[in-house]
Amino acid sequence: MSQTININGVDHTVDVDDDTPLLWVLRDVLGMTGTKFGCGMALCGACTVHLNGTAIRSCVTPVSAVVSQPIITIEHIGETDAGKKIQAAWLNAEVVQCGYCQSGQIMSATALLASNPKPTDADIDAAMAGNICRCGTYVRIRDAIKQAAGLATALPLEA
Repeated sequence: MSQTININGVDHTVDVDDDTPLLWVLRDVLGMTGTKFGCGMALCGACTVHLNGTAIRSCVTPVSAVVSQPIITIEHIGETDAGKKIQAAWLNAEVVQCGYCQSGQIMSATALLASNPKPTDADIDAAMAGNICRCGTYVRIRDAIKQAAGLATALPLEA
């Protein structure tokens, strides 16, 4: 069935079944591979995108549920104010190790900052719950979110 979805401000007409997960439309149909497949059950957060500004798991969201709603992916997040801040802080805090989870982590952190510019530790914990990092960079992720929010200064890099 042909459906039109808005990804990063651009309408795309896709010919997929209504129940096709948005993740597979992004990756396989549109060739946007920044959003990652992790678990396929909305447990790891690797597939996080924004739907109307809210972080959602694209692996369990059917494409029929997002028709006529704005979707932002990692490919476009740097165009938003919160996304620019998060990306800069991510680099400054040297968050990334293997990098696989990072698009989902950044998408969740950006949604948090866009809705709550001065999050508490509890706010950060709640927003980032369900985003798994196999490398365990959680301390650096929290620091980067605080840096982006202006709640912490950059930590000196270790030699």
